[in-house]
Amino acid sequence: MKNSSISDYILALASSAPAPGGGSSAALSGAMAAALVSMVANLTIGREKYAAFEILARDSQARAEILSRELCDCIQKDMDAYSGVVTALRLPKSTDEEKAKRLEELQASYKKATAAPVEVAEKCLEVMELALALLHKSNISAVCDLSAAAVEARAGILIALENVNINLSFIKDSSFVSEKRSWAEKINSDSEELLNKIKLGD
Repeated sequence: MKNSSISDYILALASSAPAPGGGSSAALSGAMAAALVSMVANLTIGREKYAAFEILARDSQARAEILSRELCDCIQKDMDAYSGVVTALRLPKSTDEEKAKRLEELQASYKKATAAPVEVAEKCLEVMELALALLHKSNISAVCDLSAAAVEARAGILIALENVNINLSFIKDSSFVSEKRSWAEKINSDSEELLNKIKLGD
């Protein structure tokens, strides 16, 4: 999907195909959020009024641009991970040996499918941190875009966490599940706190 247009992606999302789905939409939400942060930084760079924040703006713009590209890549990563689950589900299960092999492949594919939304959520959280860092230290005419970025990034996190939780429900490795659930609670709390700080700062 990397070289597809937005309209092509939306059409694919609306189709009966199992992918792209919610996980990839979380990545797209995060990518747009990062692009908004980059825009705010670009509107600040080189402006005499904001000269004191020039280094911050340049550093933020560079990082936001990287995050936007990486999150776009996560759209395909999520689709590929889901395809892995589908492939494992279609494995034969006529004999005990086939059943054991299928279970092994399924468990591995569910863990891989969990990794994609985890990456999306972590990158979205970083986007929110960039937005907060630029608040009141960037072009004031674009302050609403920082809020928009934070909301979109938070949405990306919430969607990603839903996908993580769904995959965890199928995973039998209790230590893996416990670790990811603890991670999910923390990133949910941290992102909610960041959003509140940014919205209160408007």
